Amino acid sequence: MPLLARSVLTPLHIDVRRGAVADLAAILSDGRISAGGDVAVVVGPGQGERIAELIRPSLRSADVFTVAGGTLDAADDLGAKLRTRSYDAVVGIGGGKTIDVAKYAATRRGLPMVSVATSLANDGIASPVASLTTEGLKGSYGVHIPIAVIVDLDFVEAGPERHNRAGVGDVVSNISALADWELARRVRGERVDGLAASLSRAGAEAVLNHPGDMSDDGFVTVLADALISSGLAMAIEGTSRPCSGGCHEIMHAIDALFPGTASHGELAGLGALFCTFLRGDERRFAEMAACLTRHGLPRLPAEVELTDDQFVEAVQFAPATRPDRYTILEHLAMSATETRERLADYAGALRDHIG
Repeated sequence: MPLLARSVLTPLHIDVRRGAVADLAAILSDGRISAGGDVAVVVGPGQGERIAELIRPSLRSADVFTVAGGTLDAADDLGAKLRTRSYDAVVGIGGGKTIDVAKYAATRRGLPMVSVATSLANDGIASPVASLTTEGLKGSYGVHIPIAVIVDLDFVEAGPERHNRAGVGDVVSNISALADWELARRVRGERVDGLAASLSRAGAEAVLNHPGDMSDDGFVTVLADALISSGLAMAIEGTSRPCSGGCHEIMHAIDALFPGTASHGELAGLGALFCTFLRGDERRFAEMAACLTRHGLPRLPAEVELTDDQFVEAVQFAPATRPDRYTILEHLAMSATETRERLADYAGALRDHIG
């Protein structure tokens, strides 16, 4: 993944609460974003269109663009539309795919971007990374961090629960990613940024240990804050390293080999649990297994409709998805036979911990 612009600046505005969208028009009229309301509003089908209609009366100079699918072609097409007139900012409203398309197009046009999340499926809502698909493969592209982030819990609650629960897996995977980063420091002398690591870890620990679920506003707020903190951690470090290790290598491998299997967050959580087992960290393994179980997230290949042989194939391919990364997968350099044996041990350990 290309190096991102290093920055310790947080967004001008972060708002996570019920009714947050009601203040969106006022936020966009802030002189630091758009004095005249000349903004491009980018929505996906569904809730994004509802929110655009709510704010349209207050933003008479806004244009609304609907995008479908998180592809590089969609982002390039949006970029071409942004060149047809002068805009002060881009507002991305919707799930991760819509926001990633908006982030990419805004960055290429040199415009500030406001992220309005209607789901909590992954940490893309505030990250300096856009995950876009091209020619059937998902790639990560460095983009500017959003200038403002808004999460309205009313709209999150109205969305598919499975999408929101997936964000738990993405946040919890930070624990594994940070362990991989520390491993790279010990073995290869890789520099670890303490501030980025702290932001990534704090959100993950908060979600890991919170007893609530998606029906609890307190838990949902903690989850949203953790996803935003993950984005800030990546912006500070300049790469996705604080939140992406062997867990995400496995996720990207499954996406490439067996597309449509499960969501980003679901696969990241599964990959993180397996990598934590490989490290022999029994305490973390037990904590993560309990958390994923509590939130109904997958822990075994069969729970994402993969056979053991397919999962082994993905683990073997995983290091090739991020050749610059050093993780527990590169460290162990397991053969297919060794991976299959460790997977069987992993399944047995999981049965012991969760019954």
